Amino acid sequence: MGDLEIRPAVAGDVPAVVAMLADDPLGAQRESPDDLSPYYAALERLSGDPNQRLVVAVREGRVIGTLQLTIVPGLSRRGAVRSIIEAVRVHADERGSGLGTRLIEWAVDTSRREGCRLVQLTSDATRTDAHRFYERLGFTASHVGFKLQL
Repeated sequence: MGDLEIRPAVAGDVPAVVAMLADDPLGAQRESPDDLSPYYAALERLSGDPNQRLVVAVREGRVIGTLQLTIVPGLSRRGAVRSIIEAVRVHADERGSGLGTRLIEWAVDTSRREGCRLVQLTSDATRTDAHRFYERLGFTASHVGFKLQL
């Protein structure tokens, strides 16, 4: 992995992050790299929330991966804090390099440091390769997720 840095995303990273979000059949339907204004507004909201971590993986000045980690305090599980991993993306040139594993390991380690007792994530039902990846990292498909578009 060389000189890989995982750091908080900044405004200058937004075009690269959005390009990765849009670089697959699902993302191409829901992302709009032509108008970055909603993404900049979202980054501002995320940056102001201490329970949000939008990070990028950077090597040699190039953004090559991203994910969002949300820390969620709760009452269930005896008041446990949990984390949610969302929007994991690795640049097409870097897939299979181990970068995805490094990003998830970063998220799990950060969750532990934050006192989380559980790390959860969802993955679109069509992303079977991603499911195998998460299972290799110790995640189990223990729940059925539901979404309601608003």
